[in-house]
Amino acid sequence: MATAGDNNALPHIPVAEQTPTIRLLLAFIERQQEIIQKQQAELEALKTEVARLKKLPKKPKIRPSTLPKDDDDNDDGDGNGDQGGENNTPSRKRKKTLIIHQTKIVKPEHLPAGSRLLGYEDFTVQDLLIQPHNTRYRLARYLTPEGERLIGVLPEELEGGHFGITLKGYILYQYYHQRVTQPLILQQLTEWGIDISSGQISNILTENKEGFHAEKDELLTAGINHSTYIQVDDTGSRHQGKNGYCTHIGNAAFAWFSSTRSKSRINFLELLRGAELGYAINAAALDYMRTEGLPQGPLALIGQNEDTLFDDSGAWTDYLQQRGITNERHVRIATEGALLGLLVANGFPLDLAILSDDAGQFNILLHALCWIHADRVFQRILPLNDIHAKALSWVHTQIWEIYSDLKQYQRQQAPDLKLAIEHHFNELCRTRTAFATLNQAIKRLARNKDELLLVLKRPDIPLHNNLSEGDIREYVIKRKISGSTRSENGRRCRDTFTSLKKTCKKQGIPFWEFLRDRIRRQHLIPYLPDLLSGRACLLPDA
Repeated sequence: MATAGDNNALPHIPVAEQTPTIRLLLAFIERQQEIIQKQQAELEALKTEVARLKKLPKKPKIRPSTLPKDDDDNDDGDGNGDQGGENNTPSRKRKKTLIIHQTKIVKPEHLPAGSRLLGYEDFTVQDLLIQPHNTRYRLARYLTPEGERLIGVLPEELEGGHFGITLKGYILYQYYHQRVTQPLILQQLTEWGIDISSGQISNILTENKEGFHAEKDELLTAGINHSTYIQVDDTGSRHQGKNGYCTHIGNAAFAWFSSTRSKSRINFLELLRGAELGYAINAAALDYMRTEGLPQGPLALIGQNEDTLFDDSGAWTDYLQQRGITNERHVRIATEGALLGLLVANGFPLDLAILSDDAGQFNILLHALCWIHADRVFQRILPLNDIHAKALSWVHTQIWEIYSDLKQYQRQQAPDLKLAIEHHFNELCRTRTAFATLNQAIKRLARNKDELLLVLKRPDIPLHNNLSEGDIREYVIKRKISGSTRSENGRRCRDTFTSLKKTCKKQGIPFWEFLRDRIRRQHLIPYLPDLLSGRACLLPDA
């Protein structure tokens, strides 16, 4: 940031002395300085790339040290966790009652004859049993008096494989929950004496998962139909060596992920469409096309076929081509409208709020914006002198004052507070400073007024999109560890198990117990879509 003492700082010229020519020159100089700053950043990036190609030592990243957060399980209620080592006895009574699998009585050494037993002092030790456990099933074969041959049948959960429930659940848990790579899982199991190959591990991770996929696919519809809002975000996702995207849709009750080649609005609408493959022309579709600026000619042609359904993309594409609608922009707007029309026809809740970070593909229906991302526009602005810095700091203060008032309004919807927030926001948007870049950012804030202040009409909507960013970080970490997927089954399984894992966590279900229950096909843990829709509830011991 430039200061008054910097050689490159612009001199302060009083507003009264700023002629039109001077204002143009100041704006031009500011623009040039922004270009120089951008070029300097690009130059640093090129230097880093050259150093990488030449295999030069990387510039060290020195991060600030942070104290580890106390785990809730180690908190004794007064903010002080256990301070001892692994052999120290905790200073508090454990909250969880442990299941005792074995009891051993330890008598004192050299116990004198005639000693009287006074009772026992318990000392509990937790441990794990890690060892192979192989079972041979001998399928008895019989010949009936009628000459029919009968043979015993394996338990249903063991059909089609030579690996037990616990081992398959462990592999799924390690890979999808603990983020352990397949080579490390293979090494670990081999060292434990398990006779298994890398191909068999891959099959356990990706093959015959139709039950899991079906449960994941129904999560989205159940979550949307029984929520007042959803939060959305996306991130990069490579598949078969090509760049793609993963979209997250969820809220505090569920999380749903899907990897695709695109992150367009058409792609988002197709994800919301779910298993349906059709398109619909109806009033909602035509209103959307009209709002998005579809020319009158194509709009009139499409309007002639109102209340028409199309079974798939092929039928829809043929329909547009037969009417001469081939312009790329016109096709895009018409397709978006037809997808939205199908959602409305299928009962999509039009009062469902969609909270995003201002990515254009999510801006449909009742759209809300994240205040954290709105402020990031101002955080990226670099002031060029003290006057600019002071103005930028003032704007930051106003934004967070409005944010604080909105939080208060969510707790208690007072009409006078609502009017005060709207007035404060309008006054901020009318502000003009001597910093042209800051003025442009304020204008952008004003254009987003309806989305940022939607919470005044819908206090149930969060003010930020941190939940979605936190959910999708799970996918980012897995991508960094394991890279891209190579098979379609692998990509689908990554989306499925990430969705189920995050939803289990939000519903208070241990993912390990969920996996074992589904592999056993017991379904003692309720079907997750039924939990979201209220058709089922968790049992006390689930």
